Amino acid sequence: MQPAAAAPNQSPASASAGANFLTVNNIEVVYSRVILVLKGVSLTIPKGGIIALLGANGAGKTTTLKAISNLLHGERGEVTKGSITMDGVEVHRLTPNELVTRGCIQVMEGRRCFGHLTIEENLMTGAFTRREGKAEIARDLERVYAYFPRLKQRRGSMAGYTSGGEQQMCAIGRALMSRPRMILLDEPSMGLAPQIVEEIFGIVKDLNEKEGVSVLLAEQNTHMALRFAQYGYILENGRVVMDGEAQELRENEDVKEFYLGISEGRRKSFRDGKHYRRRKRWLA
Repeated sequence: MQPAAAAPNQSPASASAGANFLTVNNIEVVYSRVILVLKGVSLTIPKGGIIALLGANGAGKTTTLKAISNLLHGERGEVTKGSITMDGVEVHRLTPNELVTRGCIQVMEGRRCFGHLTIEENLMTGAFTRREGKAEIARDLERVYAYFPRLKQRRGSMAGYTSGGEQQMCAIGRALMSRPRMILLDEPSMGLAPQIVEEIFGIVKDLNEKEGVSVLLAEQNTHMALRFAQYGYILENGRVVMDGEAQELRENEDVKEFYLGISEGRRKSFRDGKHYRRRKRWLA
């Protein structure tokens, strides 16, 4: 497997346009009209797939998600080139609310629960775009509690006084209340204990398998993300430098060295000069 070329990257799932829920084609994102953050990023999200978007802090993962969910304008950012299509319809000019009604919702980095509301009130805010009756929404609420039993136990607790893991579960559950077809998950493992991270990723996998929800997972925890994803894209400095099947990426020596901290079967220090020379070649 070779580093990605300048041409748009395509996963095996992209061989058939009908197999994709979302296609991002060669987009550029500029902040404040002068700062180029994303440089020709292309990726595809197949229906019912889990795709990992990997890279270090500042690589452009969150910007990519916000470009898809159209949340850039609040930060003076905009997509200046390329296209984003959902089920064959160009959507990057739609409002975030319109995207939610089409089935695409983002779970923001840092949970972003309403601390002054209870867990259940937080979950109910996820249904604000819904037009069904109360009975249908109540059934979906019980469905969320079935996936997150801990939330049912804490349903009357103020979200701001719950643990980080419970808040992350609440944020994902709130997204589920919108009846999504695709969830954009931004750093779901951030600040959580390994046991809680394992539990949350397991629930995400269940949602994907049982509900058919597509997932675009932006993560710095490369090891965990590649365990659950089928395909991955690696971002560096706002561009895709490598992509491939998750198993291939796990076994790739560059990925092991740069993101898993392992080289030739052993841990390797970032201070190693040979490491930096190799990384420079890879990014060239």
